[in-house]
Amino acid sequence: MELLTQILQLIFSGLTIGSIYALIAIGFVITYNITGVLNFAQGEFAMLGAMLAITFVSMNIPMPIGIILSIVIVVLIGGVFERSAIYPARNSSLPTLIIITIGVAIAIRGLAILLWGTQPKSLAPFTKNDPINIMNAVLLPQSIWAIGISFISLIAMFYFFNKTFVGKAVTACVVNRSAARLMGIKPEWMSFLSISVSAGLGAVAGIIIAPISGASYEMGLMLGVKAFVAAIIGGLTNAPAAIIGAFMIGILESFTEGLWTSGYKDAVIFALLLLVLFFKPSGLFAKASGKRV
Repeated sequence: MELLTQILQLIFSGLTIGSIYALIAIGFVITYNITGVLNFAQGEFAMLGAMLAITFVSMNIPMPIGIILSIVIVVLIGGVFERSAIYPARNSSLPTLIIITIGVAIAIRGLAILLWGTQPKSLAPFTKNDPINIMNAVLLPQSIWAIGISFISLIAMFYFFNKTFVGKAVTACVVNRSAARLMGIKPEWMSFLSISVSAGLGAVAGIIIAPISGASYEMGLMLGVKAFVAAIIGGLTNAPAAIIGAFMIGILESFTEGLWTSGYKDAVIFALLLLVLFFKPSGLFAKASGKRV
């Protein structure tokens, strides 16, 4: 019974962190599909969302308003990033674009140190955080918020890309960029939209995790790297596959930390990445979800 309780507890933890990785991983997938760029500043958007929300709440702004303001500001920052860094270099080689995103990530991290310092900060839980006991395993309401908001965001993204005119225009650029241009769709503006939306998703992820594990200027680095691993597992071309990859990583990380040692959890994730790159470089789900050309 004790082992069952421990396993259930680790599953709860894995689903919570996996839901965070899923939101950031979808940002990678959206950006890559539209622009062909691997945006390694994606994790920093999560950090900005968390730190801005903490700042607004500390200014006695009601939490819901502070959260909305944080997301809007990060979306705007994402748009500025695309127009000022990605768009001017759109005809450059892929390595050049990747280096640009890494440079922007470092710059954002440096700015965060100047604004918020190096000390970790925390955000209050969204509601009363009294533990919920399920078969002797503890589930915190904030974890339910994390999983629930992630799924709602994912459903909203699915609706946006499949049921709205703008979303279908973005999807058309993914399917066939040249044909979309002939139909009057401007891929350049779709690039702006995709990176802005990805930034917003990152901000949501950062705000959700801040009450659970706190927030600091460096939190975006590992969040971004592990979400990138999730996107790679999914083949970088399919959001549902990236979500599955994110939950796989979250649960694997949780079980490694709980049954082995926390010192090896990052090593296990990177070992998984290497295995995927060696034996299935197109992603574990590539056959079911490969990008159409």
